[in-house]
Amino acid sequence: MPDASATLGRDTTLASDAALLADTVRQAGALGLAMFRTELKMWTKGESSPVSEADIAVNDLIESRLKAATPDYGWLSEESADNESRLGRKLTWIIDPIDGTRGYLAGREDWCVSVALVEDATPLLAAVFAPATDEFFFAVRGQGARCNDRPIRATPGIDTHFPRIAGPKPLVQRLAAPAEDITLYPRIGSLALRLCWVANGRLDAAFAGGQSRDWDLAAADLIVHEANGRMTELSGDPILYNRREVTHGLLVAAGADRHAHLVEQFRNRPRV
Repeated sequence: MPDASATLGRDTTLASDAALLADTVRQAGALGLAMFRTELKMWTKGESSPVSEADIAVNDLIESRLKAATPDYGWLSEESADNESRLGRKLTWIIDPIDGTRGYLAGREDWCVSVALVEDATPLLAAVFAPATDEFFFAVRGQGARCNDRPIRATPGIDTHFPRIAGPKPLVQRLAAPAEDITLYPRIGSLALRLCWVANGRLDAAFAGGQSRDWDLAAADLIVHEANGRMTELSGDPILYNRREVTHGLLVAAGADRHAHLVEQFRNRPRV
């Protein structure tokens, strides 16, 4: 028989972590918005990935709040050095302080703060906040997804209406008839936001090319699933987080029925 006190303790901790996450991401979004469209120091990491002092400031705010409240949890952030001690933690925070930095620096509004709490390899809590458009997405595993405190659901059906699909055109073109030139939804700079727009029905489906990382995906993954959607590798295999390798391949997100239909279409239409 389950230990009632242990269950109560877990529920209390989950509620506390959820409140901490929501408050922290709102504060982080407010800081990012205060620095938006101002003169910022910026540089490039790796071959071509832009970083600004806003990315670092938002990361520092999130890190100071979450680590102080949950010192035993692991930590994986785009803007922090990776510490593989996270691999031995049951619970790990996964953070993208500003997802869509290029758009942010260009003054566009398609950027967000994205934070997930992952238990073992799957998301448990998620918050994605686009402060420039005032969209706050939140999900707790098994409790549904919300945007600005209203329940959201992915669109039903299996039809493929290309103007309501976002992602790399060469990838999505594989779904079209031969010689058909398709028109997709305009490019969205933040991958996390692109996926959340599947969850709230603004898009019917979204795709991601290769090289997305845990921090781009983990929060949006839970939000999509809790909105009666699915987000997987193009093969249909689930996405696992907080592994040593944090880079992922081709991905698709859509409502449950449409997702199954799209995965089957790709299986039947291999790359030529």
